[in-house]
Amino acid sequence: MTPQHPTTPARAGAASAALALVLVSAAPAAAAGPTAAGPGRTVLGAGGQQLTVSAASGLDPLGRTVRVTGGGYDGAKGIYVAFCKDNGDNRVPAPCVGGADTTGGSKASQWIVPRGDAHAGELGIPYGEGGRFDVELRLTAKNEGLDCTQVACSVVTRVDHRGAGDRSQDVRVPIAFRGQDPVGPGGEGVDVPQGTVGYRAVAEFTTAGKPRDLMFHPDSRKLYVGSDDLPDTADVNESGLHVLDPVDGKVRSTVNQAPGANGTPGRRAVRQLIAPLPGDGVVFSYPLRGIGTAKDGDTVAAGAWVPGGAVTDAGPGIAPGTVFVAQGPVLSEVDVATATVKRGITLEGGDGFAVDPVRKAIWFPDAGNGRLYRIDATTLQVAATVELPAGEDYAGFTEVDPETGAVWIGIGTSVVVHDAAGKRLRVLTGDDLPRAARFDPVTHEAYVVRQDPGDTSQPGSDNNGSLTVYRTTDFGEAAKPVVLPGNQGQLGFASLAVEPGGGTVFVSNPAEGRITRLQRSVSPKVTQGPTDQTVTEGDRAVLTARADGTPEPTVTWQVSDDGGRTWKAVEGADAPVHSFTARASDNGHRFRAEFRNEAGTSRTTPVTLTVGAPGTTTGGASGNTGTSDGATGGAGGSAGDTAAGATGGGPGTAGSTTGDSASGSSGASGASGTSGASGASVTGGTGTTTTGGGALASTGTAVATLAGSAVALTAVGWALVRRKRAGNTG
Repeated sequence: MTPQHPTTPARAGAASAALALVLVSAAPAAAAGPTAAGPGRTVLGAGGQQLTVSAASGLDPLGRTVRVTGGGYDGAKGIYVAFCKDNGDNRVPAPCVGGADTTGGSKASQWIVPRGDAHAGELGIPYGEGGRFDVELRLTAKNEGLDCTQVACSVVTRVDHRGAGDRSQDVRVPIAFRGQDPVGPGGEGVDVPQGTVGYRAVAEFTTAGKPRDLMFHPDSRKLYVGSDDLPDTADVNESGLHVLDPVDGKVRSTVNQAPGANGTPGRRAVRQLIAPLPGDGVVFSYPLRGIGTAKDGDTVAAGAWVPGGAVTDAGPGIAPGTVFVAQGPVLSEVDVATATVKRGITLEGGDGFAVDPVRKAIWFPDAGNGRLYRIDATTLQVAATVELPAGEDYAGFTEVDPETGAVWIGIGTSVVVHDAAGKRLRVLTGDDLPRAARFDPVTHEAYVVRQDPGDTSQPGSDNNGSLTVYRTTDFGEAAKPVVLPGNQGQLGFASLAVEPGGGTVFVSNPAEGRITRLQRSVSPKVTQGPTDQTVTEGDRAVLTARADGTPEPTVTWQVSDDGGRTWKAVEGADAPVHSFTARASDNGHRFRAEFRNEAGTSRTTPVTLTVGAPGTTTGGASGNTGTSDGATGGAGGSAGDTAAGATGGGPGTAGSTTGDSASGSSGASGASGTSGASGASVTGGTGTTTTGGGALASTGTAVATLAGSAVALTAVGWALVRRKRAGNTG
């Protein structure tokens, strides 16, 4: 990829004081460096982005040029590609190596901009097709107070200064320098990013007639189902309140009798579950005007009929022993035991409503006129009127997130979200009709079930519904959408119930008379990865890797004898710890662990096994004094790397680990050897371990604190824009 316009000397000079955003050609180039580095690594972002770094471990601390490629990025959002301190998920990576680049050629960072952007070619590189880019970065371990041998650092992408708070393009590839173990656990997702959340159907219940509403009782942990009779089972009437075992769907009990208008018990369908009762049981509504209560083991419900018209919706009250009911446009507070109306208000609309007991508010939509009323539940007076999208039909639900007070409304094929004060926060679009929503305060997630309209003659109708899970913090998808085959709305609206913590979700399908039990799954996320090892032939090599996931992932160790080009499973190696006797033929082999479960596959970063001949070890250069470039002799390591200006110290100490003259790492104890020459390796026998310090530590140089890269990138970005504008005016 080549910039659209050459950088003129004047423009280059103007940009030279900025962070490395003035770039040379991004055409692919082989990574250059004084020594061989480890393999490349690819990480998948939450939005499907793919970020690849050509070498991610064993890098020369004094500097290594790597190739960085990306794909699947949002081409409308400019991003920075930089090498920064890794502060973890959903945190701005800061500070960044390079700081304020003044050379114009250090390649400390790159700026990728949308096609046609005003800065494309002059300061930034435009995206290729499919949100792709291909650039180079110069990675150094230490710069302007940041030391990536002491803290975790990664090659990162993030939205540029024009969207500094936008985390949607964040992807991070951890980097390790020579002498370091790989930073963090390492590893990558193969088919989906590590830790990807999804839901899978594990059971279907057909024991509760035509399910109209579901509730997972928070105390008794029983599944309550309000049902109509299913026409397909003409020999039995299945209407009523069913209590199911949530694991296998077996019916614990059925409450099939409730009082009618004159108080006489009779068979009643249950259309809506209003609220749980303490300990066990529910408050529910039944046609046409009944309000009842019952619990597991009851055969006849307590109940009474509300005076007036048919009840069209109901919700929990804010006072003990009360509920709110809608009878079309009439909203009333009703006593549960007697169904006596305590007070009421008449409004236009009556599509449905939601109660926020915490904030003592009721949200009452009038979709036909494009408005939403916020009612003070203590006075039953309108406190505010909010605009809804015009021309869209009510899709079937109004629900309040009890944690935040945000109100979610199904309008057309969208879900419109307003905050507790009525300000619109987001419109979540989809192809099918949103019918019900539930919230889980443990995971801070919202669950929305959608139904196909059920008319296959219409474009886009496939007779399938879906379950979508959103984060209530930023409204992003918290799990992959789940297809619900055959869930269409011709014969009734779907409902759902969520087990606290989101581990299990239940979704009803009235048309088919079934309830689907879905289980949460999480793709493997590597929590511990193996590290490079050097052993003597005949010794035991021990590799350890672990990963979290739901269900618990299985592990298989793999080996490559051709530098990572091809891999094969190690027979019998299916435990987190893989231990074996090293042979000479194993020298240079690469190993990795692959974790699998139903949600996906993840692999650890490959590591290399070095096998030495029996009775031979090599020591690294030992020294205490480094020159001003930060190179310091390591103590007693094997196959020690030397750097310009390193000074050999006293007798070397042999060991089995790598001594790094640039990083000052310490080798294992070995025999006393002879003094090494400047920058040279020495060989020793037995002796004591010595530890060399870095140059800054040796000379007493103070390390200045570097300001966060978020501030630096933003400030520099605007500085570049201002400089360009100033140049144009001249």
